[in-house]
Amino acid sequence: MTTDVWFDNEELSNASGNPDRPYDEINLSTKDFWWASAAEREKTFAVLRRERPITWQPPFEDQLIEVPDDYGYWAVTTHRHLIEVTRRPEDFRSAPSILMENLPVQVVDAAQSIIAMDPPRHTALRRLLASAFTPKQMRRIEDQIHANAARVVDNLIQKAKESDDGWVDFVSECASLLPMHNINDMMGIPDGQRHEAAEWMMKATSWGDPEYAATQDDTIEMLFDAVVYMHDLAEELIEQRRAEPGPDLFSSLVLAEVDGERLTNHEIGSFFVLLTIAGNDTTRQSIAHGLKALTDFPDQRAWLVEDLPNRMGTAVEEIVRWATPIATFRRTAARDCELDGVQITKGDKVVLFYSSANRDELAIERAHELDLSRHPNPHVGFGGGGIHHCLGNQLARFQVRALFSELLTRCPDIVAGEPEMTPSNFFHIVKRMPCRPFPA
Repeated sequence: MTTDVWFDNEELSNASGNPDRPYDEINLSTKDFWWASAAEREKTFAVLRRERPITWQPPFEDQLIEVPDDYGYWAVTTHRHLIEVTRRPEDFRSAPSILMENLPVQVVDAAQSIIAMDPPRHTALRRLLASAFTPKQMRRIEDQIHANAARVVDNLIQKAKESDDGWVDFVSECASLLPMHNINDMMGIPDGQRHEAAEWMMKATSWGDPEYAATQDDTIEMLFDAVVYMHDLAEELIEQRRAEPGPDLFSSLVLAEVDGERLTNHEIGSFFVLLTIAGNDTTRQSIAHGLKALTDFPDQRAWLVEDLPNRMGTAVEEIVRWATPIATFRRTAARDCELDGVQITKGDKVVLFYSSANRDELAIERAHELDLSRHPNPHVGFGGGGIHHCLGNQLARFQVRALFSELLTRCPDIVAGEPEMTPSNFFHIVKRMPCRPFPA
């Protein structure tokens, strides 16, 4: 790998593409496309995977920030092409952003941390962060996860008993609570600040939801306020841990050192925002989509509950594949290159469609069926491997396993109603979903 592949941030731009390059007749960039159901979108993805897996698309419509000379992006819809892009970081870099939309650069810088970095800085920073996720730290966290899983199922059962008809919102009373409690415990966030932090996390992932912000100006202000709040909270906690380190992850990040280098306050703050947003939302979506899948496929649920301890391992992988909580990630071409015969120009955006890759029948047999016993399961729910494979993948697995083990033991007949979705081209968001923990 040549050193001139990697660029300083000053050279990065959101401009992309050739104005004379024709767009594909299938448009993946309209709001109507992302406002449709996942099943409807999959019909479109299936055509592209089969006929033209790499297509040139127009920019996403009605973006928060309009960027001059942004003419579009390459859409990568197959499993094999997504894996290839992910494992060619010298050609396809993560900076300046991993979002298909253009967001304010200050928000991106404050919230994306290592997922929007490239070597050599990414290499050094990931080593520092990984040193805080030691096996000992993970074992301590796993004990907390099991305790919190019992806690949130207690809450769900209590809310159902208080309900007139036995139905309760699964997202607010269970799915969102587990990752919130776990990350707050991991980071050592004081009890008095936990709910406010959770509210700001929710706002930071809801920039397409008119319930949170009616106009583009409101949305930009909301995003700024969210990252400022989270960085201010991080700064406060960093100073406390420097003076009095504890057993929490914040202390580990403050003290982490590799080759004599430590994380800066801004780097810790950005990782804190990344962990609290991505860690909360992806786990919440996996759990919510997972319960709906167990409701829709009762034969699969029956197979799972016959031997929960021994079958949860493969079930977790299939739940993550089925949910695909992250819909897209973006890369940017570092130089002129080729992807399966398609000529890509330096600076072009390349968007990876995980929701399509996880339904690719050429990579995953019977991809449109839920199979909790599926093994091997080459899903890309945690990324396609390479240098950006999800650092928190074991944390996510622990949480999904613990929650469904607790839930299906204590509420084996729980059913979900129809979910209310939040339109998004980044997260696969279940905003609300009724559930009934016990038979009527």
